[in-house]
Amino acid sequence: MFRKEKKLIHIGDKVIGANNPILVQSMNNTKTSDIKGTLEQIYQMYDAGCDITRVAIPDMDSAIALKEISKKSPIPVVADIHFDYKLAIASATYGASKIRINPGNIGGFDRVKEVANCCKERNIPIRVGVNSGSIEKRLLEKYKGVCKEAMVESALSSVRMLEDANFDDIVISIKSSDVALTIDTYRLLSEKCNYPLHVGVTEAGTLREGVIKSSVGIGTLLSEGIGDTIRVSLTGDCVDEVRTGVSILRSLGLRKGGITFVSCPTCGRTRVPLIEVATTIEKAVCDLPYNLKIAVMGCAVNGPGEASDADIGVAGGDGDFILFEKGKIIRKISSENLVREFVEEVKRLGEENRA
Repeated sequence: MFRKEKKLIHIGDKVIGANNPILVQSMNNTKTSDIKGTLEQIYQMYDAGCDITRVAIPDMDSAIALKEISKKSPIPVVADIHFDYKLAIASATYGASKIRINPGNIGGFDRVKEVANCCKERNIPIRVGVNSGSIEKRLLEKYKGVCKEAMVESALSSVRMLEDANFDDIVISIKSSDVALTIDTYRLLSEKCNYPLHVGVTEAGTLREGVIKSSVGIGTLLSEGIGDTIRVSLTGDCVDEVRTGVSILRSLGLRKGGITFVSCPTCGRTRVPLIEVATTIEKAVCDLPYNLKIAVMGCAVNGPGEASDADIGVAGGDGDFILFEKGKIIRKISSENLVREFVEEVKRLGEENRA
């Protein structure tokens, strides 16, 4: 897939920009000063496929906690700062892999320069974060409200503050809760700068609506080669954010490995409780460490035939299921033993492929 090449940026041991892989980011919802709880959540996200996480830094205790969190985290930790430039400097000092600020709200150019100098000394990039609710009043007046031009001008104005401070290890995010506006804004921004872009739909909602909005917004931009890191913003479990982000990348062929799960939508031919079965199996296999395509189908018509490219799958019969691999029928499995036996078969095939 075509990618718009952007400036190379290092975030801890990760690299974005150019033709490097698009990374999935999430954000802890723990209190950062709770080191144990924060690390536990980071490992849960990491196990689900997260590449980078962000933590809130509302106070100095949270900044100090970064010293231990960053050291023990399996993925780079980004410090999220609002208003207090001293917290940004402390976070960089205590081991953050990236700082997220809005340069326009931390107290003027001198303070921006202090943050930039501190990050430059430590090779820490800064993410400029702008959303539709943080646009300067002068730009709202100039453009008569929120629009893509106002958002892009706001972001580039913040970028210029960092560039004037002789700093250019910059990542930009420019989100809205409006999907169409988000898409249009990133398109315009991508034309006007060479910095890596962190893409997402902000305040996307709870799981149902949030997944839909994020998939449309992020997926559209990625399909056009726009985006270097992504975050699915959900009101809910951050692990669901990660799983959704990973699924978006896999659906576009932008991430390899892991379980790919497919299932049919059911119809009048279905003679088994497919919705319940598919949901249970997906939950049982989604985090397995194998590079497999798994299918759960409703009948023999949609089983080995339509899902013949699946590495392994099951298809419903008249009260029981058939097991198949690459379209070839292997044997029957009773409904009572289906989940247990199928998961065992998935693990067997996964281990064989590893060998």
